Amino acid sequence: MKTVNVAVVGLGFMGVTHLKAYRQIPGARIAAICDAVRLPVDGDFSTIGGNIGAADPFKLDMAQVKATKDLNELLHDPSIDLIDLCVPTLAHPKLAIAALQAGKHVVCEKPLARTAALAREIAAAAATAKGYFMPAMCIRFWPAYVWLKQAIAGRTYGNVLSARFRRVSEPPGWSKEFLDGAKSGGALLDLHIHDADFVQYCFGRPQAVYAQGKAIVSSAIDHVSAQFTVAGGACVAAEGGWAMTPGFGFNMAYTVLFENATADFDLARGAEALKLFAKGQPPQVIQPAGGDGYLGELTHMVESIRAGHAPTVVTAGDAASAVEICEAEEESIRTGQIVKLTA
Repeated sequence: MKTVNVAVVGLGFMGVTHLKAYRQIPGARIAAICDAVRLPVDGDFSTIGGNIGAADPFKLDMAQVKATKDLNELLHDPSIDLIDLCVPTLAHPKLAIAALQAGKHVVCEKPLARTAALAREIAAAAATAKGYFMPAMCIRFWPAYVWLKQAIAGRTYGNVLSARFRRVSEPPGWSKEFLDGAKSGGALLDLHIHDADFVQYCFGRPQAVYAQGKAIVSSAIDHVSAQFTVAGGACVAAEGGWAMTPGFGFNMAYTVLFENATADFDLARGAEALKLFAKGQPPQVIQPAGGDGYLGELTHMVESIRAGHAPTVVTAGDAASAVEICEAEEESIRTGQIVKLTA
């Protein structure tokens, strides 16, 4: 199985996060970096940070790494196998489709696109492309969420009666792009979409949604509380936003009530983030194996390419569906009504 030569496009917080992950993946080689504006040819990314992940200064050895401001140069380079797009959301459709048409494998950050219609265009291009495509929905790969998905799918503790997900942050100060709701979609589309996607991953695409929300720091929805109608009848809700008072930081959490146990995850608890309260047993701290979701998702993509098959954990169709769910929430916020989703 050959080494996968990777080009990371877009060198902000997420691009650097992906670079850190690729350095840990056997069979992956960082072959190129690309950014039309910010291109540290010395490999020094120490000033770039974000809301989660290791904050240690990062410097990339550039001896064998191509640095360019021109994506076309990489699309025409036969040595580049995988294009990893960490660019602003509005650029996703044009760049993702161009990379697919060039025969490259492609990872594209979330949200897949600013609108569901554009997301479906990417999904359509991915369906007929020579290369493999994977949207970077990292929560599907986050160890505590992998554990939960397996517990739900295997009915380890019986059926789910109730599930509540929470993902909240202070405003994302590392990029002005996020605070322009017309470009980013606000927290609804950029932050909360993780939980909207995880809900469909665990319970199937919701049948309907009712949501309330506020535009606070951008022109789009910056805080949302949503209730989902899902097959099986579980009470499923999610809260998300990036309008918390500065100093709050970032937190993600869930509480899931099974017939025979309660699982409670709170990132703020550190090593004791995931706790299980099972009937007839003392409370237990669960420590799922693995790194973070970024390492998990990119490892899955690299291993899929090396094995010669498309990634299976998340598809372009899943990512387009997640945008559709968020748009349904936005419609519910606007109208005050329950919005049904087609299958």
